[in-house]
Amino acid sequence: MTRRLRRFLPSPAMVVALTALFVAMGGSAYALVVTGKTIRNNTVTTKDIRSNTLRGHDVAKDSIGGGAIKESTLGTVPGSVLALGSSRFAVVSGAGALVRGRNVTSVARTAAGRYQVIFDAPIRTCAYYAAIADTSATNLGSGSQVTLASLGTNVNGVSVRTWGPNGGATGDRPFHLIVSC
Repeated sequence: MTRRLRRFLPSPAMVVALTALFVAMGGSAYALVVTGKTIRNNTVTTKDIRSNTLRGHDVAKDSIGGGAIKESTLGTVPGSVLALGSSRFAVVSGAGALVRGRNVTSVARTAAGRYQVIFDAPIRTCAYYAAIADTSATNLGSGSQVTLASLGTNVNGVSVRTWGPNGGATGDRPFHLIVSC
């Protein structure tokens, strides 16, 4: 009789495996302990968190909405368009005078149709865009050209060269320059 019963008893390894299976399926992680307190139903409240202990990596991505953030405490995002992108520009007259601009430290006319625009930070790895355009609302007509290059003597500068109508001789022309980083 003992031999018959022993045949139906599970081995110790089977008992351990079945216990682990039931515990995993049953959800043994009912309570979470944070700062010595027991949290029920995976809900953490303000009382459960000590001051200055919550870090960015402790919060799940996209789990905090805009209503939970005090926007007045946020600064400018590094690398954003407002911080770097099109915040550097210059509007220069044909005589080489800066009419308006942002983050420009100097503008110089070095020869007929040749200009140097210097900004407040290195821009060698940025993109430059310029167009022949009047400094006011006056139409200049068409045909004038502009070429750009990094200034070899200064990492903060752009070399600008303007050409007359229809590829004519180098000539003084007003232009707008945008630097995008």
